Amino acid sequence: MKEVSSVLGDSSSSLLLSLLLAQLHLLASAFPAHPRRIQTDFDKLTNQTRHLLKLTQDLLKNPVFATEIDHHRFKSLPAISSRVSDLTNLEFKPTLSQLYADLKSFEHHFEWLNRTTRKQQHSSVPKLTDMISHIKSLIHSLQRQIIRAEAPRIPVPSPSLPPNPAFHWEVVQSSQELLQQFRLFCDWASRVFLTLKSRLPA
Repeated sequence: MKEVSSVLGDSSSSLLLSLLLAQLHLLASAFPAHPRRIQTDFDKLTNQTRHLLKLTQDLLKNPVFATEIDHHRFKSLPAISSRVSDLTNLEFKPTLSQLYADLKSFEHHFEWLNRTTRKQQHSSVPKLTDMISHIKSLIHSLQRQIIRAEAPRIPVPSPSLPPNPAFHWEVVQSSQELLQQFRLFCDWASRVFLTLKSRLPA
């Protein structure tokens, strides 16, 4: 009887150990192996976005943008939500995917504008090379998080770009409109990254 009890005891211990290992495997699958590293990565995303916000704000201080926009030329810029209530309803994976798609859209628009201003050699319009470089860097950082989280990929359609501006004031207004919309996006995205980070496992 002692031998039977011993065998049963060993079997129970083995079963319990197997169950514990299975639970640990499930937890490891649900959360990243290095949560502190993920939080650090989200700090980087936030800082990169804030830096882009600062760059945008500085560019908009240019006196050439002193007048109000009287005609909106871009029809395919991302729609920016700025309601506080939207932050409480964020879903982790879809939000990462949407931010990535929005950033790619802005990248396409800025590259078009940069080509236009360089081609027409408008010296009064701010140079956008540094801005585009930082956008690409943020896209790369965000792409890493999307892959890690196995977030769905949202197709990024080709933007509906306006005709090449024929006059200097059209270039100025195009630059101003794009920068103003990107400022709103960066402000929103930085708050989104902070909100997502708060939901990561400690």
